[in-house]
Amino acid sequence: MPTLTLYHNPRCSKSREALALLESRGIDVNVHRYLDVPLSPSELTSLARRLGDDAELMLRQEEPEWRERGIEEPNREQMIAAIAEHPRLLQRPIVDDGQYAVIGRPPQAVLQLI
Repeated sequence: MPTLTLYHNPRCSKSREALALLESRGIDVNVHRYLDVPLSPSELTSLARRLGDDAELMLRQEEPEWRERGIEEPNREQMIAAIAEHPRLLQRPIVDDGQYAVIGRPPQAVLQLI
């Protein structure tokens, strides 16, 4: 099994739960604290593909940084650019095995990759 990458925000309870769930099963997890080390637009585009080619899944549209943009029907590029500029807009947690990624809401969803 490949090492999983958890795009993690330690202040998020769902993200902490997903990490604890993986670690409790002895899964090797690379923790990427995306607020400290933001993803580039190309990395975000690639991650969106692994999420089923849906950038909208990984965008936290309720956040002020997104609402202030006033975009009613965003395209992929607008969503990727917003997340790259404001990493806080990235949905969390996301677990990625390099081929597929899932959003850990609920946290048990991350178990799909093991």
